This record gives sequence, C-alpha cells and structure tokens, in this order.
Amino acid sequence: MEPHELPRIAHDPAALEAFYREHVEAVQRFVARRVGDPHLAADLTAEVFLAAIDGAPGYRAGRGAPAAWLFGVARNVVAAEHRRADRERRAHARIQGRRLLDPDDLDRMQERIAAAAQARALFAAMAELPDGVRAVLELVALDELGVAEAAAVLGIRPVTARVRLHRARGALRCHAFDDASTAISRPLEA
Repeated sequence: MEPHELPRIAHDPAALEAFYREHVEAVQRFVARRVGDPHLAADLTAEVFLAAIDGAPGYRAGRGAPAAWLFGVARNVVAAEHRRADRERRAHARIQGRRLLDPDDLDRMQERIAAAAQARALFAAMAELPDGVRAVLELVALDELGVAEAAAVLGIRPVTARVRLHRARGALRCHAFDDASTAISRPLEA
C-alpha cells in the first residue's frame, strides 16, 4: 500500500484487508516482545488495528512510512495496556490481605440482589410504557411529585396526568407485579 493510500483503511474494507495482511505479522512480533500472555497479545494486536482505523484519517505521509506510523500506534496501545495493568496491580496491592467480604456480608449481598430483582423487573416494565405515561409515573412514584405537580411539569392537564398514571399502574399490574402496584401507588392529589 502506498503511503498516500493509508487513510483509505478507515472506510475501504479492501484497503484495510490489504493493510492488515501486509502488517499483521510485524505487529504481532512487536506486541509479543512486550507482552507475555498470548491471549493478551492477540487482543492488543486487534486493538492496534482498531486504533489504526480510527487514526488513519490523520495519517500524513510526510511524517513517515505506514509501517513506522503503525508501530507508533502499537507502541501507544501497548503502553496504555501497561498503564492499565499497573493500576490494577496497585489496586490489588492496596486490598491484598484484607478480607473484603465475610460470609455474613455475602449473605446480605445475595439478599440485596434478590430483593432488587423485583425492582429491576419493574423498571424494565416501566421502560416499555409509552413516554407520556411513563413520565407521569416517574414523576409521581419516583420523584414524589403530586399528580397536579407532575401535570404542570409535563405541561398537561391534571386530569390527563391522572389518566396516564392510572394506565401506567394498570399496565404494570398486567406484568404480574402484584406487590409492585402497592410500591408505586400514591394517593391521587388534585
């Protein structure tokens, strides 16, 4: 590939394939000299080419050959990985030797996850509601506004807000959230 053609790899699959085939072994050798884990080396090689695709429009032929530019990209990718690994090692060193969770903590965490399952299902059901209906429900049930206040926020009449809230609660009941309807119910205010 001619140096002036390198920017094409950002948008031309054939140019990218030719560039990749021409340079992949050199990049693999470059990465393998700097990384001991073969899986990480394969991941970093892929990251080098992804970064090359992103950076290709900025390539200037006068600043060096495509291979040299690609080695610069590879150097940056490998350096970023080393910085990430160093941060991870420092974090592990700070917590090493400390017991983060005891069996009681694990039990409490499992209870919290189980308790939150219903909330996650409720939020998923809420996401399926039409925007206007969901907006009233969120303002009343989550933001703790009155129906009239929610109507004012949305620029609709209070009666429209009441109807939308009723529809939202009904739709959620249909999703078999028997006790969720009590969790989101608030008295209707004028």
